[in-house]
Amino acid sequence: MAIIRFEDEEREVADGTNVTKACEDMGLPFGCTEGICGTCMSLVTEGAFNLEPKTEKEIDFDLPKGQRLACQCVTKGGSVEFTLE
Repeated sequence: MAIIRFEDEEREVADGTNVTKACEDMGLPFGCTEGICGTCMSLVTEGAFNLEPKTEKEIDFDLPKGQRLACQCVTKGGSVEFTLE
């Protein structure tokens, strides 16, 4: 199981799971959930290595270092912490 943290809350999700639902439940804002709008752009402050590599949509978005589109993130295990910047 992986642990997703956002603003002092955390949720457990199965390894290999997209983090959208867990992050949305904790209040991280989402718009399209398709990797197009950038609403869920957030900084991974802990455990970036516990996420699958950036998707093609994230690469096309040309995100700053440490930033990810939460709607595109899939866990590998361990813990991951997101924050809005």
